[in-house]
Order: sequence, then structure tokens, then C-alpha cells
Amino acid sequence: MKEIYLDNQANTKISERVFNEMLPFLRENYGNAQSMHTLGARSKDAIENARKQAAALVGANEQEIYFTSCGSEANNLAIKGVAEANSAKAKHIVVSSVEHFSVLYSARRLSQAGFEVTYLPVDKYGMVSPSDVEKALRPDTAIVSIQHANTEIGTIQNIPEISRIVRAKKIPFHCDAVASAGQIPVDVNALGADLLTFSGAQFYGPRGAAALYVRKGARIIPQIDGGIQENGRRAGTENVPAIVGFGKACELAKNEMEQNSKKTAAIRDRIITELPKKIEYIYLNGHPTARLPNNVNFSVEFVEGEAMMLFLDQKGICVSSGSACASKALKMSHVLSAIKIDAAVAQGSILMSLSKYNSTDDADYVLNEFPAIVKKLRDMSPLYNYFQKTGKRQEAGPGTDYDHHHDHEEQE
Repeated sequence: MKEIYLDNQANTKISERVFNEMLPFLRENYGNAQSMHTLGARSKDAIENARKQAAALVGANEQEIYFTSCGSEANNLAIKGVAEANSAKAKHIVVSSVEHFSVLYSARRLSQAGFEVTYLPVDKYGMVSPSDVEKALRPDTAIVSIQHANTEIGTIQNIPEISRIVRAKKIPFHCDAVASAGQIPVDVNALGADLLTFSGAQFYGPRGAAALYVRKGARIIPQIDGGIQENGRRAGTENVPAIVGFGKACELAKNEMEQNSKKTAAIRDRIITELPKKIEYIYLNGHPTARLPNNVNFSVEFVEGEAMMLFLDQKGICVSSGSACASKALKMSHVLSAIKIDAAVAQGSILMSLSKYNSTDDADYVLNEFPAIVKKLRDMSPLYNYFQKTGKRQEAGPGTDYDHHHDHEEQE
């Protein structure tokens, strides 16, 4: 049976070149980077080389890159670290309603410690309005955090415009670029970010290494206490093999991003264009054009997302239903809720995230197998049965806006 991996937003296959770069630091060069001997120095040099590679990917100075274990840790360090550093005079935080849970839960934790949080709404495509950001700012705003792109629906935000508004008020601005870094150009100066999160697991690097860019002069309180690692901002023995792999993945992403994104965008467009021709009552989620090149997210009406995911898995197709961190929670995705998709329709959401290892053959296999799966599930659905007989949607619930979905189709 074919095996097609379309869950690359959760984790990508490690590049062979990245893996080979890591191997010596698992075998021969195993010294602690803080040790003063030769083996320690080799590890230290390798970390500093990776820091240069990571900085080059996002247009930063190498002294502004701090390694963490993952994007979630980097987001926690950014939100909590800056908020705590400014807490004497600022007790207000602004985030969007579609942020990753590591941002939303960091903000929630701070709200329990006396901070006030403003959650910005988004439009039907998941876009944050710069004017909403401007209205939310206050003299006591400690930090604003808006993601570069959404991991679930692929929408790319107008970060340069948002950051211009925030930084004009001299408020620190954080941008979570985990979904976008390595897929599309990410430059901290062009984006106007004071802090920016990116992670190697999303662009063919290893799990266990990510980075937080912190602009020189930004005040931030460490969230892990212990040693002097990462210039005192992130204690803990460095995961040298993962950091080395992350650095190599950053170098490869910088050099090969254009060809990789062209390839994934072509496959994405094929699926987005052809699938609605084969399946009725299917709606694209996210922005039709301001969209990550590797993101496909549909809601399929009258069908459960989990069921589609399991049936696709039986055909060797690995996808996600909602975001990777929410897939085990039997509730509507907070992102789909924020873009005001009817709850009954949102239950049938399916996310396909592509990589450079995917091909047009993979897309054709999905286009061939997926419609039959939807038909099979709809044949078992009492909701679809009722709709077939009456032409009415049963108990669609308040706030249903089916025109909203047809708007998606018209823009394709």
C-alpha cells in the first residue's frame, strides 16, 4: 500500500543531509558545550555555527538568537519573559484569537497573575485587522503577539503593517513564525518583529530544537533557571545534536526555499482546485491567496473529521483533523470557531500539510481515494440522509452562515 504523509505541519521528515550533520555529535563529539576541554569546545563551536545559520534564515544578528527545545517553549519565553520584564508599569497583553495554544495559554497564565488580556477577532479568512490592533493598544500594554501564519488554515497575516502600528507606540512585538519560517521568506527587520519564534521540525530539521529571536536591547526574564547557557536567558544542558541539525536545516531552507515552495504550492493548488469538483458541500478554510504554499484545509459537510482521517489512514494517507495539539480533544478547533464556521460544518475539517517530499502523484492518489471515502461516510450519515430527503440542514445551530462558505468558493 502507498504511504503518503500529509501532516507536515505537525512534523516533517528529517533531511538526510541534516541527519548526517548531526551524527558526529551523537557519536564522537559528545562533550558538554560548557566544558573547558577539547570535546566541550567542539560542541560549543558547533552551537555557535548553528546560531549563525539560524540567524541567516531570519535576517538576524547571531547574538540575537536563543535556542530552545521547541516552538512552544520559545513562545512561552517570549510572552511571559517580556510581560514579566515590563510588569512594574505594564499589565496588558494583546494576542489574536487564532494563535497557537502556547501563546494563548501563556497569556491565560499571565491573566491569572494579574495581567489583562485582549483577544483580537479575525475575519472569515482568519485575518487580523491592523486597525483592531491599533484600537486594542493601551499605555500599559506590555507585549503584542500576532502569528505570521496560521498552522491550521494557512492564512498569512499582514505583519509589517501590524508591527509598524505596535512599535510606533514603543510596545514590544512578538511574532510566532513556526508555520512560516522555512516555507516563505521570514526576515525580522522586514516584518518589524522584536521577538520571533521558529522551529526546525517544520522544515526538515530534528525535533528538540527551535529558536527565539530577541532584538538587541529587548528586556526579557528567563523562564528556566539554572545555568549560564544561552547568555543566561535559557538554562539547561544544550541538545547539541539537535541544535546542529536545526542549524543545517536553516541553511538548507534558506538556499532551497524558493524551489520547495513552488513545488508544494503547485500540489496545494491542484488539490484545492480539483477536490471541490469531486465532492459537493466542501469548503476551503483560510485565505484563498494570502496562504502558506503547503497548506490545504477543507471542511466537508455532513461528515466527521476524525472519521475521514481514520479512513484516509487505512488508504495510507496521513492527514490531520484540526491542529496537531487539538486532535485528541473532541471539540471544535479554536481557529475554525474564530472564523465563525458553523459548528456542524467545522466538525468535518481536514488539514493536509505538504512537504518537498510530496509529489503530484500523491495529489492524484488523494483526489482518487478521498471522494469515495466521503461518499461512504455520507451514506452512513443521518444528517446527510435528512438533507437528501428534505433539502434542509437539520439543527444547523445558531449563527450558521452558509453564504460564508460559498464566498470561499467564489474566490477560488
